[in-house]
This record gives sequence, structure tokens and C-alpha cells, in this order.
Amino acid sequence: MGLLDRILRVIRANINTLISGAEDPEKVLEQTVADMQNDLVKLRQAVAQAIATQKRTERQYSQAQSTADEWYRRAQLALQKGQENLAREALTRRKSYQETAAAMKVQVEQQKQVMEKLKQNMRQLEQKISEAKIKKNMYIARARSAKASEKLNEILGTVNTGNALSAFDRMEEKVMQLEAKSEAIAELGTDSLEKQFASLEEGNDIEAELEAMKAEILPGGTNSQNPT
Repeated sequence: MGLLDRILRVIRANINTLISGAEDPEKVLEQTVADMQNDLVKLRQAVAQAIATQKRTERQYSQAQSTADEWYRRAQLALQKGQENLAREALTRRKSYQETAAAMKVQVEQQKQVMEKLKQNMRQLEQKISEAKIKKNMYIARARSAKASEKLNEILGTVNTGNALSAFDRMEEKVMQLEAKSEAIAELGTDSLEKQFASLEEGNDIEAELEAMKAEILPGGTNSQNPT
């Protein structure tokens, strides 16, 4: 399993833990980014080691090729001096170093591919860390907001709003009843007083009419007692 695959597996595991609610989201996100940073450090070390290995192999290739060229020059010199056997031995040595140089060249090409792959993985991981930091801050803000909302809902949950509103409704009804009763009492009191005065006024009229009748009809009335 590659390094990036392992990193993604760790991230997925942390996200699953976050979703399950088994751990604090803020701590999980912080730890995930920290783990990614540690993996990036290791990946950078691997790239540095790959570069050093490639440079060493390139030096070995260059040295083998240079030595092969030197033995070829010696073979030419031996042949010029009439030393054919010595020239043959020099060419044999040259061939050996040529084979070594060829092998080194293959290793250099392979190491270049490995190094490029490591660099690519490193760049991808750096990009993922950058994205993870942005998402981390966003998710932490959302988690804190959710916690605040949860706490507020818990506080509101302790207040029985249904009973409270019902109590206000009952009190409103009671106040309305008291107001209606007060108005009724005031109205009844006003009617009673008016009736009493009306009764007195009616009594005065009857008494006056009665005196008038007595004066006219009964002997010794007012008119008879005062002859013209």
C-alpha cells in the first residue's frame, strides 16, 4: 500500500470516527492535519534520499564511463606501440567498465522515475494538506456553532413554553372576566341609583296630583277654606 493510500485510509477512519460522534470533532480534525503534516515530513525525507541516491548513481555512471574511455585510450596507445596483447587486455577492461556504466545508466533512469513519482506524491499531499486546513477551519467553526445551538436548545428545552403560554392565556381570560364583572357591577349600580331617583320623582308627582284632587273634591279643601 502506497503512502498516499495509507494517508487517505487514515483520513477516512478519522472522518468515520467524527461521524459516529465518538470523539470531539475539533480534536479529530486537528489530529488528522497533524498526521498529514508528519507524513509530509517523511515523504520529503524520502524525496531527499532518492535525490541523494540518484546523484551517487550518476557519479558512479560518470566514473565508469570515464574509466572505460581511459582504457580505450590505453588500448590505442598499446596498439600504436605494437603491443597487440596489451591492447586486447585494455579493450577487455574497457568492455567491463562499459557494462558497469550501462547498468548505472539504467539505474539512473529508474531512480529518476521513482524520484518524479515521489515529488508528484509530495505535491499532491501538500495540496491535500492545504485543502484539509481550509476544511478543518470550516468544520471546526460549524462544530462550534452546532455545540452552541445544542446548548441553547438544551436551555430552551428546560423551559416549558407550552405551560408558560397556557398560563398567560389563563391569566388573560381571568383579567377579562374581572374587567367584565367590574363593568357589570358599575352598570348595575348606575341603574339602581337612577331607579331610586325616578321613584322619588314619580312619588312627588303623585303627591302633588293627590293634593290637587283633595282641594277640588273634598269639603274644607284648600279652595273652600279660602273663599273669593
